[in-house]
Amino acid sequence: MLDVLSGFVSELRAAGIPVSLTEHLDAAEAMRHVPLEDREALKFALGASLVKSSSHWHAFDTAFEVYFSLRGPEYTIDENSAGRANEDKAKASGDNGNQGSGRGGGSGQDAMTPEELAELLYKALLGSNDSMITAVARHAVARFAGMEAGRPVGGTYYLYRTLRNLDLDGVMQRLMEQARTGAAPAPGKGDAEGSGSSGLTGLEERLVRDEYQSRIDKLRQEIENEIRRRLVADRGSEALAKSLRKPLPEDIDFMHATRDELVALRGALQPLSRKLAVRLARKRRHGRKGPLDFRNTVRHSLSTGGVPVDPRFKYPRPSKPEIVVIADISGSVASFARFTLHLVHAIATQFSKVRSFVFIDGIDEVTRFFEGTDDPAEAVHRINTEADVVWVDGHSDYGHALTVFWERWGEEINAKSSVLLLGDARNNYHASHSWVVKEIQKKARHVYWLNPEPRAYWDSGDSIVSEYAIHCDDVVECRTLRQLERFVGELA
Repeated sequence: MLDVLSGFVSELRAAGIPVSLTEHLDAAEAMRHVPLEDREALKFALGASLVKSSSHWHAFDTAFEVYFSLRGPEYTIDENSAGRANEDKAKASGDNGNQGSGRGGGSGQDAMTPEELAELLYKALLGSNDSMITAVARHAVARFAGMEAGRPVGGTYYLYRTLRNLDLDGVMQRLMEQARTGAAPAPGKGDAEGSGSSGLTGLEERLVRDEYQSRIDKLRQEIENEIRRRLVADRGSEALAKSLRKPLPEDIDFMHATRDELVALRGALQPLSRKLAVRLARKRRHGRKGPLDFRNTVRHSLSTGGVPVDPRFKYPRPSKPEIVVIADISGSVASFARFTLHLVHAIATQFSKVRSFVFIDGIDEVTRFFEGTDDPAEAVHRINTEADVVWVDGHSDYGHALTVFWERWGEEINAKSSVLLLGDARNNYHASHSWVVKEIQKKARHVYWLNPEPRAYWDSGDSIVSEYAIHCDDVVECRTLRQLERFVGELA
């Protein structure tokens, strides 16, 4: 079991979840105090030892289900033993023996007809028999999934084939008809009440449907677990975990995020901004020591007989920088600009002033959208709908946008300003006007360019990053929340 735990921890680290040696030892110690056959207890004991962020739980859960899928006395992949175990469960659950005895003397699953399996499924869901639901799930996978050893097919395909043959919509309709006619007690109703009822009220029908749906969801989960167990037995835990591995929210690429991944990013952004604000405040408060304060040191040495045991220093008071954000919001870089603006304004208290500008081929100041609102997402929505950023045709023109910025707001850049330029520098073959960045650098404290494209793509096609880079203090590849957090954390 310790070997399984070591492989499990290695997978968590490969997925991006930080697990220290101490936490690994804590997890091994926790396993001594929970019954290993209780999967739920084991999962939460390991989770309490290894997971430090709620955003990492999904990755932890996936890895756990893979590495511990074959653990426990009831889990086996051998077809004959699985069939016999399921028969015993079905008989023990009150299945009058017909569905099991009709199989003859064979392995069990091969002799059960689809009609018998459908009837067993109906009775399992009607009676909420967990043991029977587990048995039906295993029989269904063995009969309908069509799994073959060594076949490079994902679990989603096997799940689809199994559920399609079970016709769960038809089973739900049959269960609801049974509940409406009162031929059997509805979930949550007594026998006497159910047998005498001729129908259900609207509220009762909704509650009954929700109850049956929860039972069907449990069946689906059991089918997924059974498919996963068989895949692990065929391919091994490490190979399957690698194929199921998904990036953590902080490692999702802004440029290629799906709708669900964007939701995960938004969920991770708020706690990240709070943590980053606290870190910046602590960094400023406990900065480097200044020169020795001789007078203060001598005064405090009087209590120790004139020995300067506790030297005192003149701590510097670093000023808060002023942030100016100039962001391209065209095309695929819009997601990157949106999250950067959101994060910078979420920690605005750590800067003396934050001013934001967005552009495509025209440019507009959008600082006003963030003033007086507690929800940066609302401000970003207003930017997308109200900002005046189109000059001619709505295609990126960095040269024109930067020139207009310099003409209208260039005088407001000063020695306290740190300027962040956000974009991929794909200029549609327009003039770069890189002299604007050069002039900004002369007046500003720092000039940084954050590019969401991979570094290998820079200066390819219509990208002109290098023309601007020579006038910047640094050009940073910034494609994920983790990279953005690292950069903003060093900014102040």
